[in-house]
Amino acid sequence: MHQAAEVARRLLEIKAVKLNPRDPFTWASGILSPIYCDNRISLSYPEIRTFLKNCLAEQSRTFGPFDVVAGVATAGIAHGALLADKLDVPFVYVRSSAKDHGRRNLIEGQVYAGQRVLVIEDLISTGGSCLVAAEALREAGCEVVGVLAIFQYGFEKARTAFAAKNLPFATLTDYHTLVQEAAASGYIDTQDQQILEQWRKNPEGWGALYA
Repeated sequence: MHQAAEVARRLLEIKAVKLNPRDPFTWASGILSPIYCDNRISLSYPEIRTFLKNCLAEQSRTFGPFDVVAGVATAGIAHGALLADKLDVPFVYVRSSAKDHGRRNLIEGQVYAGQRVLVIEDLISTGGSCLVAAEALREAGCEVVGVLAIFQYGFEKARTAFAAKNLPFATLTDYHTLVQEAAASGYIDTQDQQILEQWRKNPEGWGALYA
């Protein structure tokens, strides 16, 4: 089985990704969505956690050499730390905003100007949190070789945002692969698949159907 399909299958298996086309979830942004993704659940399953760690390690080679792994707070921290440990390289994590006390750090851990850094996130929707982290690392004098995540929705907004910042990114699996795998395994039926594909084309407008 192709790695992207295998990753999707395992995420569905442990319900790290839930599909509920006929009773959609409400995201923090207010968007109604037939999918909810929380890859942190994989941390509770050692076999799948190790599988994802190994997949991240393999995929990380496509970014060329790097000196440091940086996790994006909070969901990217654990996966980033696991990857850094496997590769035996330093690890840091980047907060969404600086602490309001102590040293007021945005980057937790030690990085040096000139170091090449790979950013790890659990999922990419619009790419906002990854881009904030990458900018913080660049301001610290680091070279960000790219962003690697477990899952992405494949939104055009994300592709445009990453391109504007000249920042390559990759994911272990994606929305299209996950929907296909869910259909192949009988997790969803043909009507559900159509609903999921409609949402993917217009996530903001799709929710109006349920207003």
